[in-house]
Amino acid sequence: MLRRAVLFAAILGLLVGAGGLWLLWLSPGPKPGPHDIIVEEGTTLRSVSRQLEKEGAIPGSARTYYVMARLFGSSDPIQAGEFEIPKGVGGSAVLDLLQHGKPVQRLITVTEGMPSVIVEEKLASNRYLAGPTPAISEGSVLPDSYGYKRGETRAALARRMQEAMSKTLERLWPKRSGDCPVSSPDEAVILASIVEKETAKSAERPMIAGVYCNRLKIGMKLDADPTVIYPVTKGKPLGRRIRKTELAADNGYNTYRQAGLPKGPIANPGKESIEAVLHPAQTKALYFVADGTGGHVFAATLAEHNANVAKWYAIRRQRGQM
Repeated sequence: MLRRAVLFAAILGLLVGAGGLWLLWLSPGPKPGPHDIIVEEGTTLRSVSRQLEKEGAIPGSARTYYVMARLFGSSDPIQAGEFEIPKGVGGSAVLDLLQHGKPVQRLITVTEGMPSVIVEEKLASNRYLAGPTPAISEGSVLPDSYGYKRGETRAALARRMQEAMSKTLERLWPKRSGDCPVSSPDEAVILASIVEKETAKSAERPMIAGVYCNRLKIGMKLDADPTVIYPVTKGKPLGRRIRKTELAADNGYNTYRQAGLPKGPIANPGKESIEAVLHPAQTKALYFVADGTGGHVFAATLAEHNANVAKWYAIRRQRGQM
């Protein structure tokens, strides 16, 4: 009888102990959170338990949590990445998040036509990146959205942006049509940066490129307003009309002053603008002007162009812009 009572007491103790562990397993850690945790590749349940204990994100000690996870949790591997553990989440939910949840995806976006000065500002102001911001050459970055890990250096992220541009040029340059007189990938990027700044309409880019390629072929000045603005603002919006002194400035960029391409890109052009330069529209047009809808109207002769300009001025007067 005594032996049966001892056995019953032992079983009851085990059940109470297991029940206590189960309740602890469902409980949150001592610190309220939320908790940000970066899990490196190859992290094990044992090592992540120690990491979570330091954060105060799990109930009990790392050793207790490891035992509870082995008893009550899944045996699936721990994922690598950055995770945000919400406030008040229990130990069970923490393990499930690390095994099956979605890591935090951090992105920094370089839009088409964004100048390097703004790319540098975006990198410098990002509090999740580390290290100094490198100087970024104009036209060296491919516009895109780039994922990054918290704590990655700004220099490393900038290199990935530049490597993406280099790889894109390596792929596109050999397939060029030869209809535009650009003699190198660098020259293609310069002209593509002007095309990028001249139109926001994707469908117009080959036509804009066709006009500029035609002008380059006959030695006609490009007369591109964005090249006048670039030395003044480094690619940022001017916010006013171009001054006569700026139109007359001799600075290597002003295509009203000099024939041919400017001495460097005026923005970071996107893939579509680069492709437009390498495969320009077949056109006789030498001129274009805004049409009032956000697009442009094109002309092959100066007389036709002047008529189009008169129509554009009439639209602006009607809108009270002149």
